[in-house]
Amino acid sequence: MPPKKGKGEDAPKKVMLGRPGNNVKVGIVGVPNVGKSSFFNILGKMHVPAENFPFCTIDPNVAIVPVPDQRFKWLIKKYKPVSEVPPNMTITDIAGLVKGAAEGAGLGNAFLSHIRAVDAIFMMLRAFEDADITHVEGDVNPVRDIEIINEELLLKDIELLTNAVEKERKNVERGVGGRERKQEWESQVKVLDWLNEHRLPVRFGTWTAHDVEVLNKFQLLTAKEVVYLVNLSKRDYLRKANKWLPKIQAKVEELGGGQMIPFSVEFEQEWMDEELAGTLDAYKEANPTHKTAMMRILKAGYHALHLIHYFTSGADEVRGWTIKDGWLAPQAAGVIHTDFEKGFICAEVMTFEDLKELGDEEAVKKAGKLRQQGKKYVVQDADVIFFKFNN
Repeated sequence: MPPKKGKGEDAPKKVMLGRPGNNVKVGIVGVPNVGKSSFFNILGKMHVPAENFPFCTIDPNVAIVPVPDQRFKWLIKKYKPVSEVPPNMTITDIAGLVKGAAEGAGLGNAFLSHIRAVDAIFMMLRAFEDADITHVEGDVNPVRDIEIINEELLLKDIELLTNAVEKERKNVERGVGGRERKQEWESQVKVLDWLNEHRLPVRFGTWTAHDVEVLNKFQLLTAKEVVYLVNLSKRDYLRKANKWLPKIQAKVEELGGGQMIPFSVEFEQEWMDEELAGTLDAYKEANPTHKTAMMRILKAGYHALHLIHYFTSGADEVRGWTIKDGWLAPQAAGVIHTDFEKGFICAEVMTFEDLKELGDEEAVKKAGKLRQQGKKYVVQDADVIFFKFNN
């Protein structure tokens, strides 16, 4: 595992991705013929009643999908708003990666640039046999597929940093740009040396605050959080057994760790067909042990980015707003509109639990649980907030 920082250095800090608004992007990545597009097509059909919200596919390989939350459903039932907008994610189906992509094989650089544009990755792995579905490497081996994908992303990051380091080397040696430019270059060299030595994703390194600031400028592919989705046959999924699962888990741990979710595109398609036909309730009654994994997958993608959401609620609209865990009230207000952040006065906050328990805002207020919070307030998951600001 990567070495830890000494006591005298800046406090280590996790590589954080760009600032999310209400548009979190997760890419589906994998080698060809593992079920990515079929999985994406199921996601594209996941709608909730909301005439003004685009849950449909917004181009051939991008869809906006709601993040499941029972608290949001409760607010909708209570307020019966004209408009309802749940917290959501943008899902991108990225073309299949092949060995040599970092050197231009397959879609090459175009493929890798598509990964650079997302915030997190669903890495799809095939663990089912099917004579009618060929595998690009000749046989089914999800452990090998992880190694291929990880190596291609790593090689591209190394290439990017190598070019940056060499481009700046002469300037730094001549003192061009002064101390600040030299420190940035030194962080680049430090990260590049670490990648070459450890051959692990950069997200598993331990970096100073300055290193992270430099890393974020590059949007490195291996800085992105990964959720491993293992596509099983329907039979294996329902019996919760497959020879590859322990081997995949071991490989994931070897590469630094991460969440692995077994599921079955075959089963999820049947589940979705029942839902679209209006027969899902009868299906669940007849098969009480059958459970969809889609809600778990979506939540995993959301939480992999350390995201939470707060609500704004009323008769006009109930909406979930996506923010980073740990954001202060003015930052959270800025997701609604930049003017809310610039002119922030205070946030009137109640917890969802208090609202649900007491029934309405007036009761929450009378109980002394409607709080006015200032600029230093850290927004909590499922807070119900009304912002006051100066125009």
